[in-house]
Amino acid sequence: QVQLVESGGGLVQTGASLRLSCAASGGAFSDYAMGWFRQAPGKEREFVAGASWSGAITRYLDSVKGRFTISRDNSKSTSFLAMHDLNPDDTGTYYCAISSRNRNYISENREDYQHWGQGTQVTVSS
Repeated sequence: QVQLVESGGGLVQTGASLRLSCAASGGAFSDYAMGWFRQAPGKEREFVAGASWSGAITRYLDSVKGRFTISRDNSKSTSFLAMHDLNPDDTGTYYCAISSRNRNYISENREDYQHWGQGTQVTVSS
């Protein structure tokens, strides 16, 4: 039973950078593929980035490719989402999640993730 806690969100201006962290406890972090999702008010929660268990395989939402970088440190049971050149469309609550479906497969579907953090707010002003 893994518990996830996100941190690192904040209020920034267009063009700024943030690094989100996801700390895991209560389970073997390396058993899971993991992903970052975000949800804006009135919108569906959408996949942003994901990483296989080792971090060797990554996948990104098209609109964040080249701007966001996902990484993980299994020795510290922590995942990171580095975000740069932020714009207002990046505003939302960001969630870390893990999937036990296949630790080498990065799903973009919410249904494939079994454990979720509480979220951290990212607000980008123009």
